[in-house]
Amino acid sequence: MDTVEKIVVLENEVQAGLVDLTLTKLGIPHIMRSYYDSAFDGIFQGARAWGHVEAPSNYKEEILAIVTELRKQVPPAAEGSQPGPGSEAR
Repeated sequence: MDTVEKIVVLENEVQAGLVDLTLTKLGIPHIMRSYYDSAFDGIFQGARAWGHVEAPSNYKEEILAIVTELRKQVPPAAEGSQPGPGSEAR
């Protein structure tokens, strides 16, 4: 793989899985970098972002378009958001 660069930050594990699956199916070379830190049991990963995608720069626009489209298709609640106080199931 050519030299890679940070392309886009991913919000959560569900989004990361969808992006990874899509890029793999399309044959786009990439690396998924998680921000998980075992020393803090992942506490910062949930508060900030899941991680990011690294890829050769010539794939940047294509990857950004894919992530933008996936974010439109998957509502935030389906991306692993936790229900807030007072939003109990009825």
